[in-house]
Amino acid sequence: MIFGSISYLNLLPFQTFLKRYKPNSQFQHSLRYRRDVPSQINSAFKSRRVNAAFISSVASKGCRCTDVGIVADGAVYSVFVVDGKDEIDSESATSNALARVLGLRGRVIIGDKALKYYLEGNDTTDLSQKWKDDTDLPFVFARLCYNRYGTEIESLAEMFVKSPIKIPQSVLKREAKKRGIKASELRWYLKYIHYRIDQRSKRSLKMFLKKTKMQ
Repeated sequence: MIFGSISYLNLLPFQTFLKRYKPNSQFQHSLRYRRDVPSQINSAFKSRRVNAAFISSVASKGCRCTDVGIVADGAVYSVFVVDGKDEIDSESATSNALARVLGLRGRVIIGDKALKYYLEGNDTTDLSQKWKDDTDLPFVFARLCYNRYGTEIESLAEMFVKSPIKIPQSVLKREAKKRGIKASELRWYLKYIHYRIDQRSKRSLKMFLKKTKMQ
C-alpha cells in the first residue's frame, strides 16, 4: 500500500498513530509513503499513484472516503487570507476554494508557514472562523480517502478516532523546532484540530461543495 503523506503539523497525531498501528505484520511490511503538499497528493491519488491519503475536501467528491478528516469548529490558526494582492497558495486546493466562496480578497496562506506567520503576531483572517461565523458549522479541510485496501483503511480510521493519541515530548520538540515554533505552541495548535467527521461536519461539507460549484 502506498499512503500519501502530508507533513503538516495538523496530521502529527495521525502520523504518530500510524507508526504504532500494527494490525498485522503484513500490513506494516507493505506500507510505503509518498510525501508531498496537499495539491500534489490530490493529483497522485487521482492518478492512483497513492492508494490512500488525506485528500483536500474540494477534491474528494466521488471518492471512497472514511469518516475521518481534518476538521475545525471555528478558528484553525493555519489557514488564512492576509493583506496583499489576490494570490492562491500553490500547496492548497480546499483553502483557495474556501477563500473564493467566502468572498475574501488577498493572499491565501496555509499550513505550517501560516501557523508560524500567525504566531509571529501578523494580522490575518482565519478562513475556518469566517466559515463558522457565516454558517455556524465546522469546516472540513480534508478527508481520509482510498482507491484500494478499503477494508484496511476503514479499520484504521475507526481505530484512530477511538484511540487517545499521546505525542511524545521528544517528537513535539523535534517537529516544533523544524518549524521555528515552541513545543507549547504546537500543543496549543493541535487542540483546535479534530478528526471525526460527524453529522454537522457532513452537512457543512455538503454545503461547501455545493457552493464551490456555483463559483
